[in-house]
Amino acid sequence: MISKSQISFIKSLHQKKIRKEQGLFIVEGLKSIQEFINSDYVVDSVYYTENLMPKLGNLSRNIKLHEISDAELSKITSLNSPQAIIALVRIPKQSNLNTKILNGSFLIALDGIQDPGNLGTIIRSADWFGINTIICSLDTAEAYNPKVVQASMGSLSRVNIIYTDLGKFLSLSSLPVYGAQLKGKSIYETDFGQEGIILLGNEGNGISNELQSRISYPITIPRYGNAESLNVAISASIFCSEIRRKS
Repeated sequence: MISKSQISFIKSLHQKKIRKEQGLFIVEGLKSIQEFINSDYVVDSVYYTENLMPKLGNLSRNIKLHEISDAELSKITSLNSPQAIIALVRIPKQSNLNTKILNGSFLIALDGIQDPGNLGTIIRSADWFGINTIICSLDTAEAYNPKVVQASMGSLSRVNIIYTDLGKFLSLSSLPVYGAQLKGKSIYETDFGQEGIILLGNEGNGISNELQSRISYPITIPRYGNAESLNVAISASIFCSEIRRKS
């Protein structure tokens, strides 16, 4: 059983303002929660229904455990089909951004990505292809939005997300910047070398005018059919795949 005040508190964490004030975010689903438990993140508490108890295994004594009913779960979940377990996880302090440390690797930079599902999918793709850092502009969707967390399928626990002034960051970095553009060199003819920044722009407007001058190599994914555009999360996956295929 949980109190009405606990239910109200958990529901309030669906708001960005409250997440920021309390330093907590919501993770749903057993597999994703296990990913965070086994990471550097601090899991504050777990709320689970009776049938999930045997699957939890041995948890740290520092994690507060609460058995709840299906009715209580339905009041705090954001999913249409709840997964019988919810965790509250501490939002970590953002890592210091040292451009020199990032040399010798690939990373993704996101300029104004608005859709939480797109951001979560990009995080998941980055994790799949072994890209450990994503740099986000200050107006990019928040990484701890429940929809981002859900779409990342646990990958958020392994990928470092940093929010910063993207223009300033690119001006200080010595890495080549490969900008996803409608007009540019074909991605299939591009030699990405061993390091660089993949810059992806807003879903509707692309890369902002402010950052256009920071692009070292405009790169396009050639269109062979009649679709008007390509989803930014799909574009990110194609870029990651090509980089790994050629490296």
